[in-house]
Amino acid sequence: MTTEVLGEGRFTRLVRERGWEYVERKNTSGIVIIIALTDAGELLLVEQHRPPVGSRVVELPAGLAGDIAGQEDEPLSAAAERELVEETGYSASALVELTAGPLSAGLSTEVVTVFGAVDVVKVGDGGGDHTEDIAVFPVPLAEVPEFLDARVAAGAMIDPKVYSALWFAERLARGGGAAGP
Repeated sequence: MTTEVLGEGRFTRLVRERGWEYVERKNTSGIVIIIALTDAGELLLVEQHRPPVGSRVVELPAGLAGDIAGQEDEPLSAAAERELVEETGYSASALVELTAGPLSAGLSTEVVTVFGAVDVVKVGDGGGDHTEDIAVFPVPLAEVPEFLDARVAAGAMIDPKVYSALWFAERLARGGGAAGP
């Protein structure tokens, strides 16, 4: 089976295989998403401008693993903790792997690993690294739907993974994990 490279950047490669065009993720060992709950029962959400869609997008904290020179073998859990602190300014007392799967199986080779973070506490400012402008929103779990509606009314888009995360967040809040009580 021959794979033709159509274009390439620092973290992605566009390829064609048997007529199917898709994006390969490169120079990373994985992608992590964090569903983080504070002791007060708040879900940590972030919002940032995303050039591909030309809009600010409300998302879960997330990021790449193994993308830092010298840390190519970074464990996914370590990347999840690093990204949580970097993006939100919160740190978790515990992280649990909840699930893993493709983001867009028809377009990309990306597979994300979703972590639940509990007992998160504020340890810094958050907001991302020097290349990012991330707003952090600790939202009471019961108020997330109204918050999302308000962000849409203000012109933001909502990453659909946020809606899916509510299922896990409710179970984490009750002390459960992927299967929940």
